[in-house]
Amino acid sequence: MVKFLIDESTGQAVVNHLRALGYDVAAVAELMPQAPDEEVIVYAHRERRVLISNDRDFGERVYRDGHPHAGVLLLRLADEHASVKMRVVAAILQEYGQRLPDSFAVASEQNIRFRARR
Repeated sequence: MVKFLIDESTGQAVVNHLRALGYDVAAVAELMPQAPDEEVIVYAHRERRVLISNDRDFGERVYRDGHPHAGVLLLRLADEHASVKMRVVAAILQEYGQRLPDSFAVASEQNIRFRARR
């Protein structure tokens, strides 16, 4: 089963929602509040957790810096309300959940695209 790490930028509502759906979810806000991005991505990689975030900096960590990861789902939503995040993330996990490990995906309300590994 895929395990997830939810970044602080994504919010506690998503953490709670995914836990209620039965997913194995860890939260940056609970484990390492205000941790630098470097620590977050290292933790996610070490624990083999797909990182879900709204923070574009993780794209730079992966593509510019070549940082290893266990998978990243970057949310690029026009509407940042918690209800939208919960709906979009749950739909993505239902449809593409098994494809997320070791992938870098960027999702909006309308679509998801998987970026090639370097």
